[in-house]
Amino acid sequence: MTFDKEIIDIRRHIHENPELGGNEFNTAKFIETKLKSFNIPFKRVANTGVIGTISGLQKGKTIALRADIDALPVCEENNIKYKSVNRGIMHACGHDAHVAIMLGAAKLLQNKRSALKGNVRLIFQPSEELSDGAKSMISGGALKTPNVDFILALHVSPWIKSGKIGFKYNEMMAGVDQLKIEIVGKIAHGAYPHEGKDAILASSVFINMVQGIISRELDPLENSVITFGKIEGGDAYNVICKKVTLHGTVRTFNNKTRNFIKKSILNKLKGIEKSYDVKCNVEYNFIGKPVINTLEITKYCIQTAEEFYGKDNVEILSKSSMGGEDFSEYLDIVPGNFMYVGTSKDKATSNPWHHTNFNIDEDAIPKASKYIAYAVDKFLNNISASL
Repeated sequence: MTFDKEIIDIRRHIHENPELGGNEFNTAKFIETKLKSFNIPFKRVANTGVIGTISGLQKGKTIALRADIDALPVCEENNIKYKSVNRGIMHACGHDAHVAIMLGAAKLLQNKRSALKGNVRLIFQPSEELSDGAKSMISGGALKTPNVDFILALHVSPWIKSGKIGFKYNEMMAGVDQLKIEIVGKIAHGAYPHEGKDAILASSVFINMVQGIISRELDPLENSVITFGKIEGGDAYNVICKKVTLHGTVRTFNNKTRNFIKKSILNKLKGIEKSYDVKCNVEYNFIGKPVINTLEITKYCIQTAEEFYGKDNVEILSKSSMGGEDFSEYLDIVPGNFMYVGTSKDKATSNPWHHTNFNIDEDAIPKASKYIAYAVDKFLNNISASL
């Protein structure tokens, strides 16, 4: 079997057998089986996470490679031979490809272990979609023994052509906050609204007020988003609503803006309480930091990518993403880079992440494996001492 076919087969197996965050037991076993076949020692952490280590025969730094392994609660609609057999669960974000790419890179690097000046830590992480997998892997020792000096990760992209690779300097993805707000009023008959305290009216005014934070309170050049994606409330068409629950998210790129938006939201809720005589209860959680790529690591990734892919196939992205990624937890401890691998070839491979028909051009997978192995080899053997 050729290397390319082996890596594509790995991706197809994982795609066909997706598992949700925290339940990736069969996926973890499969990864362990592959690592064992490559003679790479490994250990299980965080129930479904796997850590492997390639120990070079020459002393040097340690570089980590991270791949997320969880799927999504999405019902797949692709008409393919390797369609998900777990109905209602799908690899709709490309994590199946991430695992295959990193396993491919691991095999290539293990085969040249005797020439490596340093070590490679392999991190197969569960629960990225739940935003808590990275923390559990770090607690399980993913960055220790030996200590990791820098880390790389990637994500397939339906917005970049297959055969290309994309990099972003500095701010790559936004920090993620999660909000749950209860606005509690007083029930009354719809024909006699003056006898109640209308939680729907109060919540609608609040939502409109909050959008003014972005348009009127922040610098227009400051990237941020406030979204309420779920509203629950009301009992009947003719009853004044007693309680409304709002579920939302805030996306920012720095702590100053993050704290400012939180303070402004809380102040507006105090105003709503006074204006509409309701009670507001708030759960406001910072669940993910921004992904901010390390400048020097990014520069070197771009250099190695231009050597491997060719300069015309390396895209320097000008815009950050408001999406979140818990790879930020690793970057909060060690320097590193998060990159995009282009997987768009035609209409079928250009659907966005989390789409029921999400799929990729598989030819991009083994090529990405070879690039990661190439970049790691260059890092460890040429410039790692200077980083």
